[in-house]
Amino acid sequence: MFPTDPISNLATLIRCPSVTPAEGGALRALEAMLAPLGFRVDRVVAKEAGTPDVENLYARVGSEGPHLMFAGHTDVVPVGDEAAWSHGPFSAEIANGEMYGRGAVDMKGGIACFVAAVARHVEKHGPPKGSISLLITGDEEGPAINGTSKLLEWAAAKGERWDACLVGEPTNPDQLGDMIKIGRRGSLSGRITVHGVQGHAAYPHLADNPVRGILQLTAALMHPAFDQGTQDFQPSNLEVTTIDVGNSAVNVIPAKASAAFNIRFNDGWTAESLMAEIVARLDRAAKDGTLRPGRAPVKYEIVWNERPSQVFLTRDDALVESLSGAVEAVIGRRPQLSTTGGTSDARFIKDYCPVVEFGLVGRTMHMVDERVAVDELETLTEIYGSFIARWFRHAVA
Repeated sequence: MFPTDPISNLATLIRCPSVTPAEGGALRALEAMLAPLGFRVDRVVAKEAGTPDVENLYARVGSEGPHLMFAGHTDVVPVGDEAAWSHGPFSAEIANGEMYGRGAVDMKGGIACFVAAVARHVEKHGPPKGSISLLITGDEEGPAINGTSKLLEWAAAKGERWDACLVGEPTNPDQLGDMIKIGRRGSLSGRITVHGVQGHAAYPHLADNPVRGILQLTAALMHPAFDQGTQDFQPSNLEVTTIDVGNSAVNVIPAKASAAFNIRFNDGWTAESLMAEIVARLDRAAKDGTLRPGRAPVKYEIVWNERPSQVFLTRDDALVESLSGAVEAVIGRRPQLSTTGGTSDARFIKDYCPVVEFGLVGRTMHMVDERVAVDELETLTEIYGSFIARWFRHAVA
């Protein structure tokens, strides 16, 4: 029997306790759904020293182009205080028209609906005039090292090529149909360390307080603004996320101070140009003697976090219009095209093909009592079904 019911599909997936990096039976359940539809399924274990092994899934039906990919993840965040849940976090119980469970919206719900949409398409029209693949990771909620990026590399090495991708993340803030993500800001993080000379607070001339230096440097990172935004993106924004001294004594000048920061940046920058700008700001601030009169310039070091995320914007009109038209046909209104929010696995996919994101309403993701309205599962399935038909019509025209 084809898995045409998104409610049943989601219940099956929620009942698999696939907390990152555990597979929890979710990929096995998904493989069982896809097999009757003619998908060839590979379960790929990715490894890297110092990180947990992660099992991922790649499935494809069809052998010719055009080739549409759906991407997502079956791993979920921990449940938190299980006693605080109204219904078991892996029970998939339905109450007052809502299904409860970890991953209901982030993002087993999106996977359940896409599988149902493909099943209905195959049941009604037969296999697609081209290929559909699912690229499903078990590492999106974790370090994202042994998930989508490695699975893409594995598939590309086997000769897989894609024309477009839909990521089923919960993109809608309030109502289904609110928002399609057509790009994401970049993300860059680092840590600055200033070394001083420890001493007695009553004898500052015998010491060199690194707190004064770290304040100068962090102030230079937060002001002035990096930009005023671009046509498609909001202004770049840097936040200092922690300042650490490790000093429990009020009368001791510490020997070292450090600060970590993260900046979400728009398409006016690359990670490389932004690094250069940040270093230039720090070098200028290091010479400022306002907080350190008579002292030499601040001596600092900066360590960049690995794997910055580059900004991207999808300009594939056929892909964006196919999805926007599908939403409008089912919901009756045009969705907003947005680049807001954090990062997602689309940051890896954009190097292989154009990518957009659209899924359920995300209000309860990662919360106690994560849940989804069951009628929204049917609506999203209809949107995905319309999108599949529209995209293939565009692609083969």
